[in-house]
Amino acid sequence: MQATAQARVALLRAVNVGGTGKLHMAVLKDICDQAGLLRAKTYLATGNALFLSDRTEAALKAALETHLAEFAGKRIEVILRTPDELDGVLAANPFPDASPSRTLIVFLDQTPPPDALDAATGKTNEEVCFGLREFYIYYPDGSGNSKLKIPAAKHGTARNLNTVRQLAIMARALEGSSATDSALP
Repeated sequence: MQATAQARVALLRAVNVGGTGKLHMAVLKDICDQAGLLRAKTYLATGNALFLSDRTEAALKAALETHLAEFAGKRIEVILRTPDELDGVLAANPFPDASPSRTLIVFLDQTPPPDALDAATGKTNEEVCFGLREFYIYYPDGSGNSKLKIPAAKHGTARNLNTVRQLAIMARALEGSSATDSALP
């Protein structure tokens, strides 16, 4: 019995989307196709891919990172989330009244360590809160003006609240399309 394909969002860490050695989003879509992912599409030029798959998170992560390494010649980390997880991240936003473009969510593979802020440097007026496998940062003066460094974010990837909201909407739509169409892809 085959498992039902589920929508997933892949968030790539530290990809170069401009300049030399960049990963064009059309190439990312092709990489997803090569990895056997269904109905792959990308969103924005920031390393976001959406697709359907019946594989586990670990299997998907391994497949994508392998194909990306073959393309780039180096490891590119991938963090995955389901539509339910993205909805949970949005619902748990501790800064609901803050500007969505100044609120970043740093996605991680693991739960942030409880002492993650102890090693942070350069903090001024930024606000930081932890989630399940992410943390939220509100930058009142904009992230480009901040000197905040959080070592626990080293293996994470950040997206602003607007992007996360749009990815959640797109993932839900993709998931809905798989429920009404049994002839994938």
